Amino acid sequence: MSLQLYGYSKCNTCRDAIKSLRAKGYELKMIELFETPPSVKQLKAWIETSGLPIQKFFNVSGEVYRDMQLKDKLASMSDEEKLALLASNGRLIKRPIAFDEHNVTVGFKEAEYVEVWGK
Repeated sequence: MSLQLYGYSKCNTCRDAIKSLRAKGYELKMIELFETPPSVKQLKAWIETSGLPIQKFFNVSGEVYRDMQLKDKLASMSDEEKLALLASNGRLIKRPIAFDEHNVTVGFKEAEYVEVWGK
């Protein structure tokens, strides 16, 4: 079984997610989120697959998010503007994002990983 995972190799949460997925028997293709942010097309596919709103893909605790004062700006932005912003800067995206052709998880919570990716 294989998955792709957008993350940051120096992030403890990403490391925990990788450890959890490998323990479940997954082979992972790691993509460095800051070096290769996902495209608008990829983000749209994840939103559709996951059923999550665009806002759940923002790293609301990140420095770039705070510096750009996005908490106050997102409400007045269109979905296309939000997607373009996410695709322009990987530091704005909540990590890790694990995905295959059927499932997407954003962030890491062990209970959600068990539910989506198995024991």
